[in-house]
Amino acid sequence: MKVLVPVKRVVDFNVKVRVRPDGSGVDLANVKMSMNPFDEIAVEQAIRFKEQGKASEIVVVSVGPKETNETLRTALAMGADRGIHVLASGPVEPLAVAKILARIVGDEAPKLVIVGKQAIDDDCNQTGQMLAGLLRWPQATFASKADVSESTVTVTREIDGGLQTLALDLPAVVTCDLRLNEPRYASLPNIMKAKKKPIAETTPEALGVDIAPRLKISRTFEPPARSGGRKVASVAELAQLVRDHVGV
Repeated sequence: MKVLVPVKRVVDFNVKVRVRPDGSGVDLANVKMSMNPFDEIAVEQAIRFKEQGKASEIVVVSVGPKETNETLRTALAMGADRGIHVLASGPVEPLAVAKILARIVGDEAPKLVIVGKQAIDDDCNQTGQMLAGLLRWPQATFASKADVSESTVTVTREIDGGLQTLALDLPAVVTCDLRLNEPRYASLPNIMKAKKKPIAETTPEALGVDIAPRLKISRTFEPPARSGGRKVASVAELAQLVRDHVGV
């Protein structure tokens, strides 16, 4: 079984982002970039399926500028077999990414697509669902546990009332939550081996996908600073503050 794993290059989760002075977006100059943490979990899950003998090949795909090659190499060093790099210079919206992935799925014919539930830069949480809609495949989102057989994938997901278990016929799309697993660190030998693994390059134009933006960001700004808390002497005082300042 072939597994396809989309990955995204984002600002490292340890970096505090800065908004440009003109409010046109986030300043990415000299900022450390890395693989989206949710996508790392997706890569790890695909590798575990392969180690269990349930997957035969792992293909990672990413859409972005030439620097995105580094993100693909990271996934290859973790254990993926080959990569596909769709070159795009500017931001690509979730719908365009989903259309690109749908074309690649048509070419690669995987039985399972595993993707992070959202990217930490835009937090859209849309690409996996849009991809399933375009492919007309069953989907399971926010997976905290997953197992796959020859014809089905079983996913446990957290819901408000507890846990929900879904059994999907393959092919299917699964989006990963943080609790699914803990990604491994790539060893030095695997990092060296990853340099020799193939990464095919293509473009949205070659795939017949229009990535022109459909959304316009009018302004980007930092959230207002939170005011400090205060101690109260009694429940009655707390209730009075809630009435006066919250309007309850």
